[in-house]
Amino acid sequence: MVNLGLISGNKGTKSVRLSFRIPYNTQWGQSLVVCGSESVLGSWNVKRGLALSPQHQGDELIWRGSTAIPTGFECEYSYYVVDDDRNVLRWEAGKKRKLVLPEGLRDGEVVELHDLWQTSTDGLPCTSAFRNVIFRKTWSTEIQRPLGVIQIKLDENVPSEFCYDVIEIARVDEVELLTSQLSADICDWQFYEIGAVEGNFCPETGPNRELVELSEPQPRSIILSDGMMREMPWRGAGVAVPMFSVRSEADLGVGEFLDLKILVDWAVESGFHLVQLLPINDTSVHRMWWDSYPYSSLSVFALHPLYLRVQALSERIPEEIKEEIQRAKELLDGKDVDYEATMATKLSIAKKIFVLEKDTILNSDSFNNFFTENEGWLKPYAAFCFLRDFFETSDHSQWGRFTCYSIDKLEKLVSKDSVQYDVICFHYYIQFHLHLQLAEAAEYARKKGVVLKGDLPIGVDRNSVDTWVDPNLFRMNTSTGAPPDYFDKNGQNWGFPTYNWEEMSKDNYAWWRARLTQMAKYFTAYRIDHILGFFRIWELPEHAMTGLVGKFRPSIPLSQEELEREGIWDFNRLSRPYIRHEFLQEKFGAYWTVIASNFMNEYEQQRYEFKEDCNTEKKIASKLKSCSESFFFLDNEDKIRRNLFDLLQAILIRDPEDASKFYPRFNLEDTSSFKDLDDHSKNVLKRLYYDYYFHRQESLWRQNALKTLPALLNSSDMLACGEDLGLIPSCVHPVMQELGLIGLRIQRMPSEPGLDFGIPSQYPYMTVCAPSCHDCSTLRAWWEEDEERRCQFYKTMVGSDSLPPSQCVPEIAYFILRQHVEAPSMWAIFPLQDLLAVKEEYTTRPAAEETINDPTNPKHYWRFRVHVTLESLMKDKELKSTIKDLIRGSGRSYPPTSGEIEVQAGREKGVATAAPTKQQVTAGLEKISLLNGSPKTEAVAV
Repeated sequence: MVNLGLISGNKGTKSVRLSFRIPYNTQWGQSLVVCGSESVLGSWNVKRGLALSPQHQGDELIWRGSTAIPTGFECEYSYYVVDDDRNVLRWEAGKKRKLVLPEGLRDGEVVELHDLWQTSTDGLPCTSAFRNVIFRKTWSTEIQRPLGVIQIKLDENVPSEFCYDVIEIARVDEVELLTSQLSADICDWQFYEIGAVEGNFCPETGPNRELVELSEPQPRSIILSDGMMREMPWRGAGVAVPMFSVRSEADLGVGEFLDLKILVDWAVESGFHLVQLLPINDTSVHRMWWDSYPYSSLSVFALHPLYLRVQALSERIPEEIKEEIQRAKELLDGKDVDYEATMATKLSIAKKIFVLEKDTILNSDSFNNFFTENEGWLKPYAAFCFLRDFFETSDHSQWGRFTCYSIDKLEKLVSKDSVQYDVICFHYYIQFHLHLQLAEAAEYARKKGVVLKGDLPIGVDRNSVDTWVDPNLFRMNTSTGAPPDYFDKNGQNWGFPTYNWEEMSKDNYAWWRARLTQMAKYFTAYRIDHILGFFRIWELPEHAMTGLVGKFRPSIPLSQEELEREGIWDFNRLSRPYIRHEFLQEKFGAYWTVIASNFMNEYEQQRYEFKEDCNTEKKIASKLKSCSESFFFLDNEDKIRRNLFDLLQAILIRDPEDASKFYPRFNLEDTSSFKDLDDHSKNVLKRLYYDYYFHRQESLWRQNALKTLPALLNSSDMLACGEDLGLIPSCVHPVMQELGLIGLRIQRMPSEPGLDFGIPSQYPYMTVCAPSCHDCSTLRAWWEEDEERRCQFYKTMVGSDSLPPSQCVPEIAYFILRQHVEAPSMWAIFPLQDLLAVKEEYTTRPAAEETINDPTNPKHYWRFRVHVTLESLMKDKELKSTIKDLIRGSGRSYPPTSGEIEVQAGREKGVATAAPTKQQVTAGLEKISLLNGSPKTEAVAV
């Protein structure tokens, strides 16, 4: 036999056996692969990675695998869940693992890696919200894996390395390992931080860590990665306010990006670590007040010109333009936002300044850098805006030869030789300055230790840049919405086309990843709007107006064969409107014959069907509008429309793509058609309905979310929160927990069954808690709008049998705020209106006027403005002190103010500082002397 080592001039390479061990429970058809940076682990090609084999150990499934490697081997690696074809289903969160072998290994020895699956929860401290903002000034090193290694011997033959991660929030001089038992079979221990302050030490929280039994034959070395240092959970507070609602002394009728700097200052002075906004993308679809709806994006990349500060466009603005700005400022300084007037004024002034300085700006290095980095979306956006204005519509199906987008057509539109080039450049110019102003505010927030939290809308407008450029990514013949819920008994129809997820998956969701990458330029946290849409979406036909006639996509429908087995045969009866003359009489009284003759055909005696020109919701609305004068003697048009919509509802919705499949209509028991069925059919349909909505879809929806959400979460390092309100499938919260997503808890809309109000002291840590949000009434308005609920809350949550005050007095607001800041939730985020309610002088405006959105009204005007300027709030020391004392007393973290930084510096230099007085410490608690005596207190479990 030839000695290959002699031929090559080498003596042969020493090798060791590398053994992987990780506990992880998979589903049928799934397995684990370890993949890494070196060829032996696939060189990051998961299909060539090392396959692991499962072994049951009690209730746990342990995955193991081994491979030979040379001594001195180093690599990065991660674990992946794959299907039978090695397609990746999901992967670990956080940073890649780093492997460095111990020194002194001999040929043939075994090194065993004991790992735990890294969840997104473990990676939360590595998100930009914590790493770049909250701990920006205190972290001395970047987290690496491992940060440190402690070597011990379980016996003389098995040296072990304990790899630990330490987030250095304070000055940590060293980490020490304390063990209570060491043997070759088992070991438990805790880590201690040593030397944080003058030699004091801080132990980990929770039970001791435990090393599992060693495998046979015993390995030469064990490298144990046992997760992050366990410390008390970090908790913070934030304020939420839409960008358009902010009022300052410098704005032009609406909040502007540069106003965020003052808002950040106020947040710091009041003890907040976070400022949350609604979406800020351009929504200029109709060029009218309808565009005030911030969730209907014209472009998911472009910023809204509404938030531009025109005074900051140039340092050389002529006096006549300055005077025009001042006049506009006085004219637009109203109680609410005048969307159309504000947009028109800002664009008019911006065009005048653009003419004066376009050559300077467009030839500058900073603009050219911006253009180069963003031209992929900026050129289509500018071209779209030009075509929208030229054709006087955003409906690109009306644009003739420009209806179908192409690169060639785009390049001609934006060419420097085109007659419209100045118009195109104006849109570049506006986006450039919006970028500069938002980036300035975002960096200011980071330096102040304040997280800027954005909002990721679930949909885009049907007539948007995105549907023009990438129509294949959308199902343009459908619409998205929500089934009937707390907000609206008729459901909601948002009008957005649903996503073609199958098409999006072909490039690993590049469109979504680009959105998140763009968003991360400004934000360090974000809210995923309607996160349920990533599990399944409520899909409506294009002809729907309400949310009643929808179905979940994806979902497993009822098959004709399944229904026939249950004795259901009359599919035409169940899938078409069922209208008897008694129903018409009941809804329209003496005038039922007028309605019947205009809208119905009598297809058999006393049985009716809708005419062809009014057999959908949109057709009914259109016909009512065109002949409303004929019905002047009837009730109002809205009531007629609602009653006709009710008659339109069938029990089963037939799949338009497969006539043998059916979807049960939401709340089918409420239909007149259902009530007229025989008992057997009723019982069967109720059982199938319950199965469809609450059982059979769970596995499908879980798999769908685990395909789509990781692509989003791994495309940026922002902290991700999910808006999980509404009808929540049982698979949602486990998936959110697995992916490290923070949920939302609104007290008056409890997630827990059987509760009238959420109990903040029992909320999970991975949540944002809030007394209200932009989609419901404010704290004050809610208190005043429903006497029965108010009394119920006062009795169950305040603990008083007396009659509550009819107004939400400051003491009530303070009590509810205190409930939330003391909750275990990671974040307590309060709408600014709810915070202002703790001071009487800010409660003079009618409470109903402070509500931002009415979800039941698809044409709601989003125009609320805070009635006090940010500058005035900065001067209100009493309000800031009240709020900060509330946060301080709850144990939540808060950013230090300039004065506190100076005090801390004085302490470090040995300068004595006065301790806070008892009066200062208890100021917040004394606020809560409720009308019936002492307040009810709650124990907080963290």
